Parts: sequence; C-alpha cells; structure tokens
Amino acid sequence: MATPDFILSLREKIGNELLWLPGVTAVVLRDGPGSQRRVLLVRRADTGAWTPVTGIIDPGEQPAVAGAREVLEEADVVAEPEALVRVHALEPLRYDNGDLSQYLDLTFRFRYVSGDPYPADGENTEAAWFDLDALPEMSEDMRVRVRAAVEGSDAATFSW
Repeated sequence: MATPDFILSLREKIGNELLWLPGVTAVVLRDGPGSQRRVLLVRRADTGAWTPVTGIIDPGEQPAVAGAREVLEEADVVAEPEALVRVHALEPLRYDNGDLSQYLDLTFRFRYVSGDPYPADGENTEAAWFDLDALPEMSEDMRVRVRAAVEGSDAATFSW
C-alpha cells in the first residue's frame, strides 16, 4: 500500500511515534437479484483480508469525498455517500517498520452509481460484489462496519 506523501513528511519529523489519523470506510451497497442487497468488498494485497473500501483522509479533504475517491481509486466504482453510520477510534497499530498509528474511522454508507469492480490501484488483489447473506470471511471489526451501514439508521453510532 502506498503511504501518502503527507504521512511520509510527518514521519520524517516524528519518527515512529504515535500518529493520529482520520480514516474512512466506504460500505457501498447496491440492489441485487430479487430483493437481495449486495456489498462491494476488496481483498487487500498486504493481508489478503476481505474488507469494505478503506483509506486515509487527505489534509483538508472532506470525509465523504475521501470515501468516494477511495472507492473509485481502489475498485473503479462510482458511488455517492448516503449517511455517516459509525464513528469509532481503533486501537493503536504498530506496522512492521515500527511506525505506530491510530485511526479515527468514519464509516459511511454509499449508494452504487456505476462501474464494474476490479482492483484498480494495486492496493487490492480482488474487488467484487457479495450478497449480504453470503459474505466471505472477514474480521469482526469489518463485519461491524458493514452491519452499521446495512442495519443502521441515517444517524451514526458512537463507541463509548
């Protein structure tokens, strides 16, 4: 995964110290056959895990815009934000190179507009639609994000 230039610049100044970063999860939904809904998932190149599209919000970028950008960059799908459905601070994460980061994840429900998914930018090895009742194996955290988009209202849930 390519590290954004602004993070590389910050790392030159702070080394491996904890870096607090805003992130976005874009749960893209579309109608499937019958009344079935489908969700767009990508298989990450670094871990092999299936997830909704995720990414880091660039400085000054609006979170919903970041989500739409990430969906287009990672899966070549155009999607529009419908609702912010979850706000959650993740646990700190130490990368193999020693960098320590912690993400504030903003999970949005997106509506599919157009495009056939494929791994467009090299961050993923696969991109595909899945019926909600036939999801591949995913971490519980990612399942919670999908569930928040599918089952939640248009009001975000917050972790306490």
